[in-house]
Amino acid sequence: MARTALIIGASRGLGLGLVRHFHQRDWQVVATCRDDRGAAALAAIDGVRVERVDICDRASREALAGRLDGNAFDLVFVNAGISGPEHRDVAPATLEEAGTLFMTNAIAPLQMAEQLLPRLKPDGVLGFMSSIMGSAALAQPQHRLYGASKAALNHLVCSLAAGLGESGPTVLCLHPGWVQTDMGGTAAPLDIETSTRGVCRVLESASGKGGVHFLDFQGQALPW
Repeated sequence: MARTALIIGASRGLGLGLVRHFHQRDWQVVATCRDDRGAAALAAIDGVRVERVDICDRASREALAGRLDGNAFDLVFVNAGISGPEHRDVAPATLEEAGTLFMTNAIAPLQMAEQLLPRLKPDGVLGFMSSIMGSAALAQPQHRLYGASKAALNHLVCSLAAGLGESGPTVLCLHPGWVQTDMGGTAAPLDIETSTRGVCRVLESASGKGGVHFLDFQGQALPW
C-alpha cells in the first residue's frame, strides 16, 4: 500500500521540491498552496492532490482539516516561513512586523499541525521546516528576528511533542541548509534538489522512531 504525505506550503521552493521527491518515490501526496499560481505549479505534477489553505487564517485551517476528514497520513510536513522585515533587526521592529513574523513562522504552523494530528497515523511523522538559526546554542548576531521566530517554532514543537507522550508520532524540526530559494538567495551553496532530496530521506527514515528531534537535511542532530 502506498505511503501518504501531506505537505503544507508546497507551491514553490523547498515545499514544491519535497512534493516532487515524494511523488517520485511513489508516495500519494496531498499538497497545499494559497493561490492560483501555486495551484498551477502543483497541478503540473500528475497524481498530486492539490488543496488550498492559508495557515494564518483559522477558518481556512478548519476548512482544510474538514476536507481531509477520513484520510490517514504517514507524514504531515508543515513548510512555512518568511524572512521578516527588510531591516532584519530588533531595534526598529514594529508590533506589526514582529507579529506577522512570529505568527507565520511559529504560531500558525503549530495551529495547523494541531488540527491535522487526528489525520496522522500513530506511527507517522510530523515535521516542521525550521532553521539552524533557531538554535539558541548557535545564536549569531545576524538575522536575530528571524532566528528568534524559528527558536519559538522549535520551542512550540517541543511542547507539542511533550503533550503527545511516549506513544506519539515522531516529531521533527528540520534545517534544510542554506538553499538557493527566494529567501536564501543565489549565493547559497545548496540547490533545491540537493536540500529537498536530503530532507525527504530524513523524513522517510524517521517513521516509527518516536521522540522529538532537531536535524539538518543530512540527518545530523543540531543543538536546540
